[in-house]
Amino acid sequence: MYQTSEFRKGLKVEIDNAPWIITDFQFVKPGKGQAFTRTRMKNMLNGSTLERTYRTGESLAPADVEDGNFTYLFNDGEGWHFMNAETFEQIEVPKEVLAEQAGFLLEEMPCKILFYKGRPVQVEIPTFVELMITYCEPGSRGNTATGGAMKSATLSTGAEIMVPLFIEQDTWIKIDTRDGSYVERVSKK
Repeated sequence: MYQTSEFRKGLKVEIDNAPWIITDFQFVKPGKGQAFTRTRMKNMLNGSTLERTYRTGESLAPADVEDGNFTYLFNDGEGWHFMNAETFEQIEVPKEVLAEQAGFLLEEMPCKILFYKGRPVQVEIPTFVELMITYCEPGSRGNTATGGAMKSATLSTGAEIMVPLFIEQDTWIKIDTRDGSYVERVSKK
C-alpha cells in the first residue's frame, strides 16, 4: 500500500478495480486541521481524469501493472503486432490502445508496452519520429495573414498532420508523437 507521503508523479495505483497514474499532487498543511494531499490522476484504460483529496495517513493499493520492451512488427487491419525484445513472443494490441499514435508507427520501431493484469493498456512510442510526406497541396504565396499559416499533409504511414506552407511533397520531417505536431525538416541522404 502507498501512503500519502509516498505519492509522486508517475505512481501507478488501483482505484475501483482500474489502474490510475498520478499526474500531479500537492501536499497541503492548513493553519488549522489535518494535512492532506490533493491529487490529479489519469485512468490508464480510458484516459479520463480524476481529482481527489486524501488525508494524511490514508493509503492506496498499487496497480497490478508491468511493462516490457517490444518491437513493432506489422498491422493486419484488426490489430498491431509487437514482439517482446527479450522472449521474442508476439502479442497483438487492439487499436483502442494505440489511438492516434498508430499513425506514427514504423516497422522495427522500439516501443514500451504497459500491461494491466496481463492486458496491454498503453503503448509508449519514441517521442520524435522522422517520416516522409507523400502528399500535400503546394503552398500559395500571400496566404500568410495569420503568420503561422499551415496546410494538411499526408505522411508515409497514412497519418495526416498540419505543416507550414513551405513544406513540399517528398520532404522528410520530424514529428512530435505526443501531439502529432510538426517539429522541423530533416535531410535524408
